[in-house]
This record gives sequence, structure tokens and C-alpha cells, in this order.
Amino acid sequence: MRIATWNVNSITARLPRLLAWLESSGTDVLCLQEAKVAEEQFPAEQLRELGYESAVHATGRWNGVAVLSRVGIEDVVKGLPGDPGFDGSVEPRAISATCGPLRVWSVYVPNGREVEHPHYAYKLQWFEALRAAVAGDAAGSRPFAVMGDYNVAPTDDDVFDPAFFEGSTHVTAAERAALASLREAGLSDVVPRPLKYEHPFTYWDYRQLCFPKNRGMRIDLVYGNAPFAKAVSDAYVDREERKGKGASDHAPVVVDLDV
Repeated sequence: MRIATWNVNSITARLPRLLAWLESSGTDVLCLQEAKVAEEQFPAEQLRELGYESAVHATGRWNGVAVLSRVGIEDVVKGLPGDPGFDGSVEPRAISATCGPLRVWSVYVPNGREVEHPHYAYKLQWFEALRAAVAGDAAGSRPFAVMGDYNVAPTDDDVFDPAFFEGSTHVTAAERAALASLREAGLSDVVPRPLKYEHPFTYWDYRQLCFPKNRGMRIDLVYGNAPFAKAVSDAYVDREERKGKGASDHAPVVVDLDV
């Protein structure tokens, strides 16, 4: 079984590439982030023509998450229980579903913006709510994974130059402690192999030739429980999908499972 996570940075802008990638990659379950589309505008029919059911939690604008599956979708839960919300509203940043033998969450963790910004405190609160929400499934016997854009690089090896990010979000001790707390709930980091270069970066800014220069970060993560981790036979970053005109600034992270 092949599953993946991908921040598409607008499913409308990326739809031709997404459909082509699904056809060529053999992916059974895909977690999407940054759909940037209202649910009623989500291209469910085009995906259905390829054999994928869709579970979507989106309102348009900047967020939106989804799970696509060709092995069935059941027990869909939209939103994060205990979501602290930001500036008076709860954003569509999490959705969970059972797809065949496993259960997955697709998450788009708040960016945090700047360390002194209220969005940073919101990010840490959101992580606390996520840990509480997934603890039961993490400790269960069914393969389970929380997949998506975490907006945190777990270690200094997960950024092209730690000095470049000093004092910025995505690398702070508090954010990394939040990741550690999530792992302590019974999840482990499924680290993919890179298809090029030494480190499996998943995100490269559009500016300053970051992708050709490999000035990237690993912030798209797959956190799985023990039955999930035991079933992993391969994991890689599909760096090729970051190339060319009209690409997302994130690459898919693909995981193969013997389930």
C-alpha cells in the first residue's frame, strides 16, 4: 500500500499536476494540505474519475486539508477537537479518516509567523490540542499516522543552514519540544530517503533560486505509531514533482507499507 502527504499550495492551481501525479505514482491514500478552495469547489468529480474518494475540510482562502483514497474512506472527522482557534475563528487545518487498514490525519500546522507574534503562541497551543486528539489512536493496534505540513524542522539537519534560520520560527526550541511531545504520545518520525542530495528536504522557497540551490527544509512529516512504523518498507521525497512550471513549493513525501 502506498500513501503520501503533499502540501499542494492551491489544488486549483495544481490540479493538472496532481491528477498526473496520482496516475503515475500509484498512490492509494494521499493527505493534502493548503487546498485553498471552498469545499463546494473541491475537484471531487475529477478525482473520482481516477478512482479516488475525497474527504475535505476547507473554507477557501489560505488553509484547507483533505484525504484522497482509492481504498475507501470511513469515519471522517473534520477539525481538531480542542482547536484553540486564532483571532476568533477556527481554521480548517485537520481532517482524519480510516482508509482500508489504516487511519490517517492530514494536518496543516499553523505557520507561527514570528516568534513574538500571537500566531506563534497559537501554533504551540494547536500542537497541544493535536497531541491530545491523536493519543488514543497512537497507542492503538491499528496502523495510524499523522501526516502533513508541520511547519517545524525537527533538527538542524533538516534545514540547509541553521544559522540562516536563527531567531526565526520553524526551528525554535519550543516548536521542536512540541514535536517531541507528539512523539511521546506513541508516534515516531518516518524519515524519508532523498532522491538527490544528502538531506530529504520537502520544501524550497520560490524565491532566490532556493530549489536549484537546494536551500530547503524538511517540514512535511509522517509521524506513525508502532504498527505503522513496523509496516514501512520504503519512504522517499518525490523531488521530481517540485521541478518545472507550476509546481508547488513542497514535494510529496511517499511511504510504502506492507499492510
